Amino acid sequence: MKIQITTSLALIINALLLSACGSDNTDTTASQSTATSSQITANNANLELDLRCDQASYPSAELLQCELSNAAKTLEANIEQLMPGFVTRQLQQTAANIQATLQRSARDPSWNLPPAFGNTGLTPLCASGAGPCVGDPFRYPGVNGPDGDVFYTQEAEVLPVVYYDQGCARISGQVWKPRKTGNRKLPAIIIKNGSVQANEALYWWAAQELVRAGYMVLTNDPRGQGKSDFSTPTGEQGGNFNGTVFYEGLVNDIDFLMSSPAKPYPHETSCKGTYPTKTLAFNPFHQQLDETRIGAAGHSYGAAGVSWAQSFSAVDSQPWPGLLSPENPLKAIVAWDALGSRNSPASATLTSLLASEAATSNPVADNLLLPQNAPAISPRVPALGFTSEYGFTPVPFVRDTARDEHLSGFKEWAAANVPVYNITIAGSTHLDYSPGPALPATSWCPKIENNACEGGWAKPMITHYTLAWFDRFLKKPGEQGYNDADLRLLDDSQWAERMSFHFASARRFSTRDGQLYFSEDIRMNYPEKSTQR
Repeated sequence: MKIQITTSLALIINALLLSACGSDNTDTTASQSTATSSQITANNANLELDLRCDQASYPSAELLQCELSNAAKTLEANIEQLMPGFVTRQLQQTAANIQATLQRSARDPSWNLPPAFGNTGLTPLCASGAGPCVGDPFRYPGVNGPDGDVFYTQEAEVLPVVYYDQGCARISGQVWKPRKTGNRKLPAIIIKNGSVQANEALYWWAAQELVRAGYMVLTNDPRGQGKSDFSTPTGEQGGNFNGTVFYEGLVNDIDFLMSSPAKPYPHETSCKGTYPTKTLAFNPFHQQLDETRIGAAGHSYGAAGVSWAQSFSAVDSQPWPGLLSPENPLKAIVAWDALGSRNSPASATLTSLLASEAATSNPVADNLLLPQNAPAISPRVPALGFTSEYGFTPVPFVRDTARDEHLSGFKEWAAANVPVYNITIAGSTHLDYSPGPALPATSWCPKIENNACEGGWAKPMITHYTLAWFDRFLKKPGEQGYNDADLRLLDDSQWAERMSFHFASARRFSTRDGQLYFSEDIRMNYPEKSTQR
């Protein structure tokens, strides 16, 4: 049953929420130049939302009409990718990626010879970077455009890296940082891919925007995926065959990020000589890393990975297993479908046909998604979660949806008094966070301008909140994004219209001036549009 709410009640609730104050473990150090609660209130003062779909009962003709329109968004990306300019660029990049893979094997045959079990031209999946694995074809070096050569030659320094994981599998990735930053210390974000098809190029949209926002970034392919080894030299698998790589691998990534000549990467020492491949003993940008400001963003199984990894060092979970820091250095996370909970650590939306927990809580899913030795999920650091509506199956809902269905992780973080935000975007699929050709998703390249994709539905919103969340909890006064992070996180006037009418989006965190913003259903904070009355 959809929630019913009157305009007058919505106005009262909104006023109470905007004036409420309280405390959590958010840093509430105020700055005279940061956004104030009065600015936030003024920004959303005139907001009215079309709530007809939120209020429509199940089953009804009105809800069916809403649902058919909403589900149609899931195929927007596939339609716009038929543009000749997109098709041409995709085919060009596919050919270039295949050629680069062949050249790597020619230079270093050990990528395809024992003990590299399972490495071929086709495995791991996306090893060649072809087809959907291209990602956004305009975000490569050599492309004449703002996300191509302009970015790589004027905005960013990007260095390829290969390093060993703890099982001596080679991890292929890149380290990114902004240009013209001198020796200034930078906050850093590690991006953890989803499983199966998800190679690092599918997340370059996030890496580029994080670099532009002033972050060092580490991207890579987990063991079993993309250009990394399919398995360890002893045959231990990665990817969906061994979900531990999504949190153990993240711990290894953190160690690599924190490594330097003075404290070399431990697995380089223990695995050195396994292959003739040149592997690195330390982060080439180590001099600019601020070790006190490290965050992680993960998608799908990678979202479970960041949920697990942040739990290390919590009093009711496991000790931190990293080798270069005594305590867990993660300070904030973003989980792109979805933030885990204790009972459902890997809680991505798989399908619109079943409720989220029903789809992920069964013996088959448990065997695939829940590594036996994973740490218990325990809220420890500020977490932003996104949950998709349709998962992998872009078909309309044929069931009544519980409005709080996506809030299990949110409720655990809120109960633990740790800052948290959870957003479900209308029409979104599981693949909105890893946009690639032929993958069902909402619009992300509706027009091509200056040889770059512009606009879209879910991706601009994902980018907006991801950057704002990290800026809120990782930036220092005087740094880009520090002053207006709260205002961006609470910019309902721009983004609430895109939030799901099926599932509540919710938040609980304090702004820098100490104001607590707590809502278990953001859209219901606002009155319905006057045309509905």
